Amino acid sequence: METKITVIVDNISNMGLEGEWGLCLLVEYGDKKILLDAGGSNLFLTNLKELGFDVADIDYGVLSHAHYDHGNGMPAFFKNNSKAKFYLRDAAAENCYHRRKFFRVYIGIPKHVLRDYPDRIEKVSGDYKLCDGVFLIPHKSLGLSEIGKREKMFVKENRKWFPDEFAHEQSLVLDTDKGLVILNSCSHGGVENIINEVQSSFPEKRIYGYIGGLHLFNKSEEEILEVADIFKEKNIEYICTGHCTKNRAYGILKNELGDKLEQLKVGLEINI
Repeated sequence: METKITVIVDNISNMGLEGEWGLCLLVEYGDKKILLDAGGSNLFLTNLKELGFDVADIDYGVLSHAHYDHGNGMPAFFKNNSKAKFYLRDAAAENCYHRRKFFRVYIGIPKHVLRDYPDRIEKVSGDYKLCDGVFLIPHKSLGLSEIGKREKMFVKENRKWFPDEFAHEQSLVLDTDKGLVILNSCSHGGVENIINEVQSSFPEKRIYGYIGGLHLFNKSEEEILEVADIFKEKNIEYICTGHCTKNRAYGILKNELGDKLEQLKVGLEINI
């Protein structure tokens, strides 16, 4: 199956196109067009057009997780595309916060987007087949609330605060000619967990690639090297990362992974 992934929004500007803190990828899989996330603003619309795409032609939208830098463009998407639904985890809600000193700051998707576009949003659970060869895989690992606590990320439920266990996060998995390709925009649940989760869903398939942010911008060199070792141990042949990985961690990974690693940036085309 011919597979092309174009980076619409990332932190790194490129080719005269603006970037922002956020992520948006356009997946062309056979005759289907899938938008993964919609960035942190309406910038994705401008960049889609500049790159020669028509937002009205997109068949599916997928939200990787319920944070603003991936979901803020959703209302603009719905206003400019009349057919595609956005697929969210059933746990996705407008309830994600980050603790900064004594305050909890809202970092979720646009308020009221779930209320305003109920006919355009599809909540899914478990392993979900989006279309032939394309799947949405949830977290299945235990203890992810410990990661939420460490990252100072919380969800608000019934006026109570709980460490985020990232039940709203999902991987978009493509079955390509070279093997499975995992797209997980921020990898909050941990790279090793995500790879193991996908492998458990497809035990007979090999995982070829991993694309997305790795949330390493705030990690120690030791932790970054551990991620590099995981990619080596799992024999992942192609890794493309940016966004919340950021430059320092990317440089450390590049030293370890060499040609297997590519930098996400606006306008990048990945052909698999």
